[in-house]
Amino acid sequence: MWVLFKYIKPFRIQFYLACLSSILNKILDLMPPLLVAWIIDTLASKPPLWIQSIFGSTSALNQALIISVAGFIIFGLESFFQWAYQYGFFNLAQKVQHQLRMDAYQALQAKEVLFFENHRLGDTLAILNDDINQLERFLNNGFNLILQMVIIILFCIVVLLGTSWHLALLGLSAFPIIIPCSLIYQKKISPFYKKIREKSGALNSRIENNIAGMFVIKSFTAESFEKKRVESASLGYAEANMKAVRYTSLYIPLIRMLIASSFSAVLFMGSYWILNGASFLTIGELVLFSTLIQRILWPMTTLGTILDDTERAKASIKRVFQLFNTDTKPLYSALLKTPVKGQLVFDQVSFQYQIGPQVLNKISLSIQPHEVVGIAGTTGSGKSTLVKLLLRFYEPISGSIFLDGQPIQDLDPREVRKQISLVSQDVYLFFGTIYDNIAYGLPHVTFQDVEYAAKQAELHQFVSTLPEGYHTLIGEKGIKLSGGQRQRLSIARAILKNAPIIILDEATSSVDTETELAIQHHLHEFTKGKTAIIIAHRLSTIRKANRIVVLSKGKITQEGHHDDLIKQDGQYADLWKIQIGEG
Repeated sequence: MWVLFKYIKPFRIQFYLACLSSILNKILDLMPPLLVAWIIDTLASKPPLWIQSIFGSTSALNQALIISVAGFIIFGLESFFQWAYQYGFFNLAQKVQHQLRMDAYQALQAKEVLFFENHRLGDTLAILNDDINQLERFLNNGFNLILQMVIIILFCIVVLLGTSWHLALLGLSAFPIIIPCSLIYQKKISPFYKKIREKSGALNSRIENNIAGMFVIKSFTAESFEKKRVESASLGYAEANMKAVRYTSLYIPLIRMLIASSFSAVLFMGSYWILNGASFLTIGELVLFSTLIQRILWPMTTLGTILDDTERAKASIKRVFQLFNTDTKPLYSALLKTPVKGQLVFDQVSFQYQIGPQVLNKISLSIQPHEVVGIAGTTGSGKSTLVKLLLRFYEPISGSIFLDGQPIQDLDPREVRKQISLVSQDVYLFFGTIYDNIAYGLPHVTFQDVEYAAKQAELHQFVSTLPEGYHTLIGEKGIKLSGGQRQRLSIARAILKNAPIIILDEATSSVDTETELAIQHHLHEFTKGKTAIIIAHRLSTIRKANRIVVLSKGKITQEGHHDDLIKQDGQYADLWKIQIGEG
């Protein structure tokens, strides 16, 4: 839990001021019982010593006036310090949660693709939202409750012992039972809150998946099936909470009974001693004692809530800081030499995913600067895997990849990726306008640049028909666009990036034949002066490439120009015949 306080360190002055305000507020808040006791003893002709020592002998009415003015000042200061600590802790909580969320997001962005493949999106979102919000609530409220409870206990113990140690020992006799019970309760409740956070993540993940896949759910009329799955996740979350409630609901009544026994004992013994003429206790002091015993013991009933909040915060902080617990990134031993020419070499590269057979088997491929290379092959032959290795989403299990003669494993992945424009077969668009998505990550481009890229991608004509043109909102993940329109927008985004290497991974798979021909017409222009890798099932897309590489079961089986490969009458020729209707 203490690891959270390193985020408070930059704001420690504000934190100390908020703590001081909270301490003073609680001390002043505990003064009314003393005021009442002083008034009672003053009326009984036994005024407190501090009035006599400061103001000397004065009438009982004047003494009551002095106590009343003191009460007004105390309540005024108490109100001021309440505002100060509430504002201080709230402001501090906002700063800490913002910094923590940004650090968690930065840690998330730094993770490798494998992390996102193995973690549910809903669970990750729950960490960034729910868990960090839980920590915000703890800093804003929970920590202050702990601090003020400590002040209550210390203040009351000092005053009670100074008033009558006899009654103090009697009134505090419940403490040796309450504290061990609270520690046992905390130990019992901790695993339940860990489970609650896990179930919350599972529920969020299920709902997020269903909302994202609503078209599929409706098309398969699977509403009832998905309702049951959401119901199961929701019940799991509810049951995890109910198991925790069994302990929380039992804790408070037991603590109340212990408190009631101490309070009753104080009332009886105090009354007995006064009735029998005890000189060490006055009526005002008995009233003070009874009130402070309540003030010190009744808050103990909220200890369960405080411990609940603390355990929830501990469970949340463990989940948040798990994002930071990543393997240390290796130091990059080389800087990328610029300007990048675009020479790529795959040297005996092999790769295998965590699940499944080996995808690439000792692939050796050399691509010269400004060369356009097409890659063909059946599904699962390893075409897209080559791209993922080049972008360093994964590392080869053996072999090396070179960029302009430099091994890319020695280079910063971000610097490598800056040199590559990618059009993936899985197009992802962000909520926003067409302009925002084309110019994504490129804040300094002009409108003319965006329009030029759209024309090259055969998107401009469609955009021109829209009332708001390039400022048209496309919805979540581009839901308002067709598959072909999304793909063309993705191509425009890659063209605008203007990197020395461009990769088109099934870039025209979702467009119609006419649009594909138009894009192919511009292909020579937007790949001019660049190294281009074009992966395609439609062989017509790569027909004019300088060279075509055919993959089969993770190996290169053929390599050459389109016409040469047709003459060889091998796998490529078979695929070509199938696509033109002769197979």
